[in-house]
Amino acid sequence: MTEITVTDIGALRSSFAGEILTSDDGRRYDEARAVFNAMFDRRPGAIARASCDGDVVAAILVAQSARMPMAVRAGGHSVAGYSTIDDGLLLDLRPMAKIELDASARTVRVGPGVTWGQLDAATQIHGLATTGGRMTTTGVAGFVLGSGSGWLERLHGWACDNLLSARLVTADGRVVTTSESENPELFWGLRGGGGNFGVVTEFELRVHPIGPMIYGGMLLYPREQAPELCRNLRDFSAELPREIAVGCVFLTAPPAPFVPPELHGRPAFAVFAAWFGDPAEGPDALSALREFRTPAVDLLAPIPYQQLQALTDAGNPPGRRNYWHSDLFSDLADETIDALVERANTATSPASVMIVARSGGAVADVPEDATPLSGRTAPWFYHCYGIWTEGEDAQHIGWVRETAASLRPWTVTGMPLNFFTDVDDDRVRSTFGEKKYQRLVALKDRYDPENFFRRNQNVRPSAG
Repeated sequence: MTEITVTDIGALRSSFAGEILTSDDGRRYDEARAVFNAMFDRRPGAIARASCDGDVVAAILVAQSARMPMAVRAGGHSVAGYSTIDDGLLLDLRPMAKIELDASARTVRVGPGVTWGQLDAATQIHGLATTGGRMTTTGVAGFVLGSGSGWLERLHGWACDNLLSARLVTADGRVVTTSESENPELFWGLRGGGGNFGVVTEFELRVHPIGPMIYGGMLLYPREQAPELCRNLRDFSAELPREIAVGCVFLTAPPAPFVPPELHGRPAFAVFAAWFGDPAEGPDALSALREFRTPAVDLLAPIPYQQLQALTDAGNPPGRRNYWHSDLFSDLADETIDALVERANTATSPASVMIVARSGGAVADVPEDATPLSGRTAPWFYHCYGIWTEGEDAQHIGWVRETAASLRPWTVTGMPLNFFTDVDDDRVRSTFGEKKYQRLVALKDRYDPENFFRRNQNVRPSAG
């Protein structure tokens, strides 16, 4: 493919209703091209800020005609850098941010530019929510298409399990609607197959009675207590009601007012938990966590669901450098816990974290062949997030890679692809499994045989 030219931009302006930015637009161009992961500081030849389906069609057709590369940005949270591009066309969907809630039917229609913070704000007015990102700045679009792991997954499944229908524009400019009854095979592929088949311009999601108040929060401890606390968390989770979401984080204690001064800047261990039943029952439901060891900080309390969703925001601001790796555990054995603690204690940046969380419940209820995703029966997963602003990239990336290698003896395949900075063909194939991968290839052959949409966790068409 070729780089974008002045002629290409002129052709796009003639058929595009939204705003088009180039480097001549200075600060506004720089603000529009910035993404969550600062490792990807790219300069698109033009940024087309779509306002409607027609703009998406126009951008795709012009890019196809000019043989120019195109990236698609929704929330801009792609840790692998898929939502930006050098020299080519960046299709920015953020202006398409409508939210239409039908509270009586418990459904919501969402534009691709919506973030989870925006969606939660709209649905929580009516005490409704669906499984969403654990950062409010995460975009709905890439999250749903890639799987969608969140606080509510044990109770209501992944985000993609709550997708009822989607409208998308294909590589040849057609607008297609998908659901269980309309283009069902494409609908199957969208629930975990990512952005391989087109640009989704509307999501219809199922929402559930949640909040607006729930019971949950964080318990914080010195890192030295991590081995025994992690074992207690595992034992607590053995027979876990679906109304409980729980996990732990190896982190550096922030210099926040609620943290004792002696812990500021020190390695720490946090237990995060939420109870989605009657908030009055929360203290009893989570008592085995709180009473095991006296925490340095106890923030378990009745809180708004939106506050729970924002708990990790402060530690994950945009503009830092990020390198991530995640995997599934078939169990959380003592030797696995010891390896986790050892690797956490060697972190090369105070901003880096390791997260271990309980899955299962409604995630495991979904039949294995109902979506492209695998690994649904794995009870635990971990995230290793290298996050930094200072130092050499190689040092911090090396820590994440060495952690992945150290934990590999206890992992199983199937971790959804949204949680990786490096995704090669082998990982895509192994994540889906060969049978599902070939089914995705058949969809790719039908909807994108030339692999126009390839800036993603790519499923290659059979033509290569």
